[in-house]
Amino acid sequence: MRRRRIMALLLCSLLISGAVEPALVPEVSQRDIQIQYGFTGAELLLFGAIVYPGGNPPSGNSDIVVILKGPPQSIVLREKQKIAGIWINAASSDFRSAPAYYALASSRPIKQIVDERTAAIYEFGLENLQLSPAGSIDPVEQRRFAAGLVSLNERGGLYKEQEGSVEILEGVLYQARLSIPASVPTGIYTAETFLVRDGQVLAAAVREITVRKYGFELFIAVVAEYQPFWYGLSAVLVSLLLGWLGGVAFRRI
Repeated sequence: MRRRRIMALLLCSLLISGAVEPALVPEVSQRDIQIQYGFTGAELLLFGAIVYPGGNPPSGNSDIVVILKGPPQSIVLREKQKIAGIWINAASSDFRSAPAYYALASSRPIKQIVDERTAAIYEFGLENLQLSPAGSIDPVEQRRFAAGLVSLNERGGLYKEQEGSVEILEGVLYQARLSIPASVPTGIYTAETFLVRDGQVLAAAVREITVRKYGFELFIAVVAEYQPFWYGLSAVLVSLLLGWLGGVAFRRI
């Protein structure tokens, strides 16, 4: 109910202002995701409204594409090869700004919404991610390593596509659900929403989401970063204590 009231107020303000182009009024169910002990992931609801000039949606269908991604990070991807029965690092490739997390939801399959050029411009889909490889490397090898990085993150649940999962109600309201796994890194994430019609992006809007550690997890992260010696020493002492307690327990059994 609260969400509907917010949407109604935003819609009224846009209609009163006399918008001449379609506009998006997006919102997310959580702006601040806290990672603490027992965190098993989160589900985000991304919802909003499409505001058309005059308040009347045109005939035909419009599409919505939602992308949740971030934060960018530098990655060195190494390929392992088995030589003489031993696995060793072989070729490698550096990526300057690969998103740590990327999820796409759309009202229809991307290939039915836009052409390849538009999909590449707006990074619609995993095959259009701009991973910014660093250094000089053969283009064929770049594509091979980029595909390997995408595949690795897909298996880890950090990259995903949910085509056809966005619901559009009465041509003006939309919603999509995206899951965030427990393994996501902290940082600033962006939820980008695009309105597409006849293969053209007519409007776009962005909301920021913060993922941060909280409680004991935050304390451990701060100590590990600013007091690495004491953090390492504590880890060793805890390991020794647990090993001793385990030995005592087994002797009693």
